[in-house]
Parts: sequence; structure tokens; C-alpha cells
Amino acid sequence: MKAIPLWTWAFPFAAAIVLAVVWPSASGPLAIAAGLALVAAVFAGVHHAEEIAHQIGEPFGTLVLAIAVTIIEVGLIVSLMLGGGADKSALARDTVFAAVMIVCNGLVGLCLLSGGVRHHRQDFQVQGASAALAVLAALTTLSLVLPNYTMTTPGPVFSTSQLAFAGVVSLVLYGAFVFVQTIRHREDFLDEEDNSSAAEGDLAAPPLWAAAALLIVSLVAVVGLAKALTQTVETGVAAIGAPKSVVGIVIAALVLLPESWAALNAARANRLQTSLNLALGSALASIALTIPVVAAVSIVLDIPLTLGLGLMQQILLALTLFIAVITLGTGRTTILQGVVHLVIFAAFLFLAIVP
Repeated sequence: MKAIPLWTWAFPFAAAIVLAVVWPSASGPLAIAAGLALVAAVFAGVHHAEEIAHQIGEPFGTLVLAIAVTIIEVGLIVSLMLGGGADKSALARDTVFAAVMIVCNGLVGLCLLSGGVRHHRQDFQVQGASAALAVLAALTTLSLVLPNYTMTTPGPVFSTSQLAFAGVVSLVLYGAFVFVQTIRHREDFLDEEDNSSAAEGDLAAPPLWAAAALLIVSLVAVVGLAKALTQTVETGVAAIGAPKSVVGIVIAALVLLPESWAALNAARANRLQTSLNLALGSALASIALTIPVVAAVSIVLDIPLTLGLGLMQQILLALTLFIAVITLGTGRTTILQGVVHLVIFAAFLFLAIVP
């Protein structure tokens, strides 16, 4: 059993110490320290997630990281909702939509482009990507588009019963996807080398419990530091005159850093299937686990919750899903697909700041 590298446990605990110092908010030099600690925690978290994935095998490893990050992301969103009242009614929508756009355009685009530059062409299991996109299309439409067209309540909101229904449907869809991904059709989500025994070399790996514990510390530090930086982000967004929805984009980007780095590493290592598992899995987990929790909080505590997207956001979402079906529908990608996704992501960022 090999020793755990010093930096892989020092970074998470250093980030936790910085979090304790700057909590509940960081500004000035403390904000810079918090940002550096956040990046360090991301690197450590990705390392431990890869150790766990190696020991338990794919696609379970990518699923662990996606769910772990999303659960803590939900905690961040709920804590901000509880502290913000009506002013934060659209935060969950903005963050979830931003996560979907960041993942499906920014992250997928970067992975396809970097992988294509290094390996010319890359192959993956089209069945797995198609399954993830089908569930993502249903989740986003039912949760973020349909509220604009219901008649029970005016505006982009669900009634109490509709909100409860949306939460239950989200859990059903995600549960079915996880069952298919990990049990029923697991082979559709594996790279070719993942079909070999995951146990090879396990004796040289650090203990699973140690990797899991350090992953949790890293992720808690990442999300805690992201929350501590929220006030600074809001101040910066207001200073440049950008819409409040940009805050949701920044929060989603910070929280998605561990998965994004892991997905990019996998694409560069010519393991595009693992990269897509991480990317699309994080988008699915983000919306499927966030919506039920914020719906329950809204119903129980009578907190306003706005879910419906504006017309421009709906068009960008439809374009994203349409393009994803085309670019990921052949099982083979080049740099062209990556460029297309990145251009859509650039349009999303530009129109978020200049709507």
C-alpha cells in the first residue's frame, strides 16, 4: 500500500483552515487567499475522485464525484435561499441553468476540442450519451420551461402541487438513469479499457476510506469557499452593471471545477467516454437533485421559487440540446464539434452579461 502524497491531504486541510478563517464571507486579500485555497482543493478533490474511480471501477467512480459535488451544491443553494428570501427566488433556476450550459457547451466543448487536438478523432459509446441527453432534455423542459406555460399560477412559477410533481418526476428520471448506467446497461457507459479488471494494481493504491474522506473534505472546502466568495462576486457583478443571473453562473462554475478538471483530464487521456460520463452526469445530477430539494424547501418554508426561464434562455437551451444530439449522435468526434459547442457557450456568456 503506497503512501498518500503529501499535497493530496495537505491541500484539503489547508483549504479547510482558510475556510474557517474567512467564513462567512471573504473580501480584499482574504478573497484572494480563498480563491487560491479553492483551486488547491479542486486539484486535491480530482485526485481523490480518480483514486476512488480506479478502485471501484467505472461508471461508479464518475457517479460518485457527480453526486458528491451536486449534494454539496444543493446545500449551498438552499443556504443562500434561506438567507435571501424573495431576492433569491430565481437563484436555483439561474444556477441550474448555468450548470447545464457550462457542462453541455463549455465543458463538453473543451473536452472535444482538447481531445481532438491531441488524438485527431475520438470514439465513445453513443448509447450512453443518447441516454443521458434524453433524460437531460426531459428534466430541463419539465423543470425550467414548463413553468412558463402552466395556467394555475401566473408567471414563471409552479403551484404547490405542480412543484411537488416536478420534484418527484426529477427523482424518478434520475433514479432510472442511474439504474441503467450502473446495473442494467453498464456496458454502454464504459471506455474500452474500463472493461478490464479494475482490481489490477489496487494493492498499490491508498486506502479507499482515506480517499473518500479526503474527497469529502475537498468538496466541502470548495463549496464553502464558493459561498464565502459569493458576496464579493455579487459586488463585482453589480459594479459592472451585469444582471443578477450572472451570480448563478459564477457559483455554478466554481462548484463544477472538480468535475470539469477531471473530465478534461480524461478527454486528453483519450478516455472520452469517461469524460462524457463526468460532464453529462454532473449536468443530470445538478438539475435532478437540486429541483426536488429546493421544491421541498419552498413548499415547507413558503419561500418563493422562480423556475421558468426567459425566452432567450429557452432558445439557448433548445439550441444546446439540438446541437448535442447531432454532435454526440455518431459516436465519433473531432475538433469541429468542440468549436461549435464553445461558440454556443460564448454566446451564452455574452448574452448573460449583455442581455
